[in-house]
Amino acid sequence: MAIYQSDGKKLIDVEYDVVPQINDIIDGMMVLSVDMKSIEEYAVFLLEPLSRHIICYIFDEIFIIGKSDEFETLNDAIEAWKAGEI
Repeated sequence: MAIYQSDGKKLIDVEYDVVPQINDIIDGMMVLSVDMKSIEEYAVFLLEPLSRHIICYIFDEIFIIGKSDEFETLNDAIEAWKAGEI
């Protein structure tokens, strides 16, 4: 398990080829799932600890290029990502 912090724009002190994995922690939230659209662009689905909602960060390498609103379920978040709604 790795622990990552971001500055809101990118992961801090992380190499460009690092992709967070399930059970890693980003900004205090546990990674539930990772879905790769391409080698460089991927979505990370995170569990927000207090509300128990799902948050989605979209990455291009280590740069955060998008964030989602809160989703009730992981399935809803993944479907929105695959449909291009995030």
